Amino acid sequence: MSKKYTFDDLCLLARLLRSEGGCPWDREQTHKSIRKDIIEETYEVIEAIDKDDPCLMREELGDLMWQVVFHAELEREAERSDINDIIH
Repeated sequence: MSKKYTFDDLCLLARLLRSEGGCPWDREQTHKSIRKDIIEETYEVIEAIDKDDPCLMREELGDLMWQVVFHAELEREAERSDINDIIH
């Protein structure tokens, strides 16, 4: 059985992708540049709900969660807030 990743793993991934040695594409993203992605993922969650498809819903909710974590990482880097502030 493969490892089940945790929320902390997801947050670490965002930090690693945005780090100096991370992914060049991820490093250049801003809230505005990925704005459309969070909208798209939200619509995909709605589609999964409408289809009553639990597997698709799990996948799409994960994609939407990734968007929230990534935006939270941008805020952490800007020293305005972090994921715990958002959860609070």
